[in-house]
Amino acid sequence: MCPQVKVKDPSLAERGRLQIEWAERHMPVLLKIRERFSKERPLEGLKIAASLHVTKETAVLVRTLVAGGASVALAPCNPLSTQDDVAAALAEEGVYVYAWRGMNEREYYNAIGNALSIEPDITMDDGADIISTFHKLVLKIEDDATRYAKEILGERDFEKMISKVIGGTEETTTGVIRIKAMERDGVLRYPVIAVNESYTKYLFDNRYGTGQSTWDGILRATNILVAGKIVVVAGYGWVGRGVAMRARGLGARRVIVTEVNPLRALEAVMDGFEVMPMIKAAEIGDIFITATGNMKVIRKEHVEKMKDGAILANTGHFNVEIWVPDIEELAVSKREIRPGVTEYTLRNGRRIYLLAEGRLVNLACAEGHPSEVMDMSFANQALAVEYLVKNRGKLERKVYKLPDELDISVAKLKLDAMGVEIDQLTEEQKKYLSSWTLGT
Repeated sequence: MCPQVKVKDPSLAERGRLQIEWAERHMPVLLKIRERFSKERPLEGLKIAASLHVTKETAVLVRTLVAGGASVALAPCNPLSTQDDVAAALAEEGVYVYAWRGMNEREYYNAIGNALSIEPDITMDDGADIISTFHKLVLKIEDDATRYAKEILGERDFEKMISKVIGGTEETTTGVIRIKAMERDGVLRYPVIAVNESYTKYLFDNRYGTGQSTWDGILRATNILVAGKIVVVAGYGWVGRGVAMRARGLGARRVIVTEVNPLRALEAVMDGFEVMPMIKAAEIGDIFITATGNMKVIRKEHVEKMKDGAILANTGHFNVEIWVPDIEELAVSKREIRPGVTEYTLRNGRRIYLLAEGRLVNLACAEGHPSEVMDMSFANQALAVEYLVKNRGKLERKVYKLPDELDISVAKLKLDAMGVEIDQLTEEQKKYLSSWTLGT
């Protein structure tokens, strides 16, 4: 049985095609890979189950996989991030899309089940919802995710299904954390490429992509002036660094970083940012942005201390960093004051503004990362799928980094597309670097 196709409005397909065309004009590396895939067909006959943000950039990746010979069943990886026009365009092109903006939990995991119904050779994730749901089905773990997925899948031999999977890929930090936990617990049933650990992914996507797109989402939702504000960034990984850097560039009066990792905290101090615990920052900040990958980073005791008018946004993958149940408990009323902006009036009379229900602000309130940076991230995804196919049966049930030579090839292609030339080592220099006998 083929997966279903279900989108919000098929009539949006023409607009979606124009959006994809715009993205393609800014993704030359992925188009180079597509050109090669079209000739070589390295993915011929493969079935791919993907849970990704259904955006114009993802569409460029999906077209590349299809050009390589694959069939793709696409589910979202966030209920609020789907671009409905892009989903309609992909559906019209024969991709098994089951996605629309504003899904509830049941619909979301129905979509995951629909993607898995292709009985994949490869899984592709951004947040690990496909792979975790698949493994829970195999292990007979009953929860809402598996119940809703089985509404589409029905009863199947999930053990047999998973045994034919060549491997998987994972796009983001949060998903890699989940999959490494699966490996650590001894339940991971096939090899997974942690695309997020490629240099051409996290150094650029996480820092420059999220750094810019987070503020794009905040500004589209609120239209506030950042200059003169006090910004609090929770977490100083590559995402937090990008967000803090852009806050400074937008003229924030103070940028405060909160951290639990001493090394990252020290780095933030050396980069010129203030560092303090969230309980202290809560009294000071005007805008709070979470970027940790962990839960309950902003919770009841912090919200109680916040000033009237504080704005809360999350740019970590899941909606658990700002603990919304605590805000609901403290509030006497709430209303949507602007699209994507919920105003909570607290018992103390102060008002708190939560963006995008605590979900990814850059995708729920804007369009996600610029196409130029997703060009590299999705080039890594395409190459990771090809690598898994080439190494079928040779990899263990572990989490792998994409080989450095493939990572470097993406960087070279990007530089070439940008018209940037770099130096090359001379033979003498190569010899010097490889020798232990040459010294001062």
